Amino acid sequence: MSGQAPAAVSRTTDSRTALRICPLCEATCGLTLTIEGTKVTGARGDREDIFSRGFICPKGASFGDLDADPDRLTGPLVRKDGELREASWSEAFDLVAARIRPLIEEYGPNSVGVVLGNPNVHTMAGSLYPSVLLAALRTRSLFTASTVDQMPKHVSSGLLFGDPYAIPVPDLDCTDHLLLLGANPLDSNGSLCTAPDFPGKLKALRKRGGTLVVVDPRRTRTAKTADRHVAIRPGTDALLLAALAQVLFEEKLTAPGVLEKHIEGLAEVREAVRDFTPQAVAAACDVPADEIRGLARGLAAAPTAAVYGRVGSSTVEFGTLANWLVDVLNILTGNLDRPGGALFPLSATARTPRPAGPGKGFDLGRWHSRVSGHPEAKGELPLAALAEEIRTPGEGRVRALIAIAANPVLSAPDGDRLDQALSEDLDFMVSIDPYLNETSRHADVVLPPPPPSRSAHFDFSFNTFAVHNQVRYSPAAVPLEAGRMDESEIHARLILAVSGMHGADPSAVDDMVIDSTLTRVGAPKELAAELTGRTGPERRLDLMLRLGPYDLTLDRLKAAPHGIDLGPLKPRLGQILKTRSGRIELLPAPIAADLPRLRRALDERPAALVLVGRRHLRSNNSWMHNIASLNGGSNRCTLQIHPDDALRLGLTDGASARISAEGGAVEAPVEVTDAVRAGVVSLPHGWGHDRPGVRMSVAAATPGVNVNQLLDGSRLDPLSGTAVLNGFPVDIVPAL
Repeated sequence: MSGQAPAAVSRTTDSRTALRICPLCEATCGLTLTIEGTKVTGARGDREDIFSRGFICPKGASFGDLDADPDRLTGPLVRKDGELREASWSEAFDLVAARIRPLIEEYGPNSVGVVLGNPNVHTMAGSLYPSVLLAALRTRSLFTASTVDQMPKHVSSGLLFGDPYAIPVPDLDCTDHLLLLGANPLDSNGSLCTAPDFPGKLKALRKRGGTLVVVDPRRTRTAKTADRHVAIRPGTDALLLAALAQVLFEEKLTAPGVLEKHIEGLAEVREAVRDFTPQAVAAACDVPADEIRGLARGLAAAPTAAVYGRVGSSTVEFGTLANWLVDVLNILTGNLDRPGGALFPLSATARTPRPAGPGKGFDLGRWHSRVSGHPEAKGELPLAALAEEIRTPGEGRVRALIAIAANPVLSAPDGDRLDQALSEDLDFMVSIDPYLNETSRHADVVLPPPPPSRSAHFDFSFNTFAVHNQVRYSPAAVPLEAGRMDESEIHARLILAVSGMHGADPSAVDDMVIDSTLTRVGAPKELAAELTGRTGPERRLDLMLRLGPYDLTLDRLKAAPHGIDLGPLKPRLGQILKTRSGRIELLPAPIAADLPRLRRALDERPAALVLVGRRHLRSNNSWMHNIASLNGGSNRCTLQIHPDDALRLGLTDGASARISAEGGAVEAPVEVTDAVRAGVVSLPHGWGHDRPGVRMSVAAATPGVNVNQLLDGSRLDPLSGTAVLNGFPVDIVPAL
């Protein structure tokens, strides 16, 4: 661990600098901000940061522009006579208390829905308070961005290891062979794999003689750096992975090693993948059988290897099966829980590791959605089902909605239907959001958090996916302006307003959490008096550090402003397993029950043209399109199409095309490029900023189109409830 570090803030005659962890993507790079007065005028990489070592991307460099965006709301808005108008904080929370509690008392707790968006995990408040809000509401009507993103990984990890949060990450610094599926970390900066300077890590892999294989229907920036790029047909990742497993069994290349004593169901998996031979899957995947065998042999022959799949292999019709097979391959080759393979991080705020042994396990479908009967996964219902849960009459209808850093009108399928539901069918809506976006414009109360420079920062979520164990904390770089409210206080007051404690001191929420935590872990209540944080969130962080696995305190963390190195990832499978058997349950019953659906895909005729999304380095879903410095260049909403398909369909570069599917149609400018394989088109996610009432002037100037409007919400991975956003069929004609 590192010792004393320089002060986090330094000054010159004209300006000062302050350290800040970047909250704009999962890489969590350290920044050095230049501040003049209360304005952030520049951002560069912190070369002394123990994790990112000075790396920065365009998003981090634009920190000051985002922080000072004039379209950010500066105070609460309350709907009066049909219009959102400026109001006081007291007026806003009074209205929340007056409207939410009566609905709960009359219609029950499930009448209040909660939607959590992706930006929640990028702030301290978004990580600390939503679980307290849900406990106060006692609602099962929870919808999050997970079911348009990574929920298949949570489900497969829950079924394999007994814990949906036990997600192994590739040991990028040590592996000899990396197989990436549906991932483009050179543009995304990594996801479910927190790794500053992902490009540098891939270059280092190849420099030390390692091998990088990328499976992706697009020749992405990541694919261009690979030793081998496999241009698979979208949506068939699970078939390819099953064939790799079949080859390992058939050619006696399985070598689980020390993992074997932790596994049950090995023989059953062998039988389950028996039919998925390279010859059987080759046509569906559009990958030659010999190439599939070569991929399997290369994986088995590597001294160490890691298989890693992301959103392109999650938001497809076999998302959970694909994510399950990623870990099956890591297990069969002996690379799970092994240096150079895929390891489980241990964050500073994790609970102290438990002794090895059986746990409570993981269950799916403990309850179901009211309208379509979708099973819950990890306590959540599919985001794609939100509109019908609001619109469909009957007992249990969602009548009120609390949206926290969420924009489901753009991120969920069939945004038009949800837009209509929010406008016409809700009794009340609250939104915590810095902007009036496509979703928050429907709220009756909008509670805007301050700019990120005004908030302290700690990465509770992303440290659990970090490729190196470390811990860092950033105090607020700039004090709150008069009239602004800290994001944590906004959350605390919202919890009090909906729980019947409206008007109590917001510190009561943090005190309650601290007290219940001490009770749960059996720690002495006197420990609460020893916590040193100035605010409730700091005190809670201090408690979590003290109860965590590294014997840390907040004071020690503050004394190391560039972070504390907690060492490389280490094998710790025995601490991870929480299945009822206490072993890796290699073929769980829900997985076995879904495999016949995958077998049927072997005989299905592929669609002539399917659509996939894409990520941009200079944006993050729908929430960074209002920053002028990040717009333009490659960050455009265009329909990428292969030259052969463009010629066949009569499309020309720069002209407009009409794209249609079961959910509707959109028009987008054509970009003819051989970077996308024939039979596939690509349209990026997060655009469509053209609805009335949105106050995002930069985004509105180049609105793009909402690709999710092509979907009606009926295409879901059945195990995880995740929307199929990639690999679905489309029809394309020239726009009139």
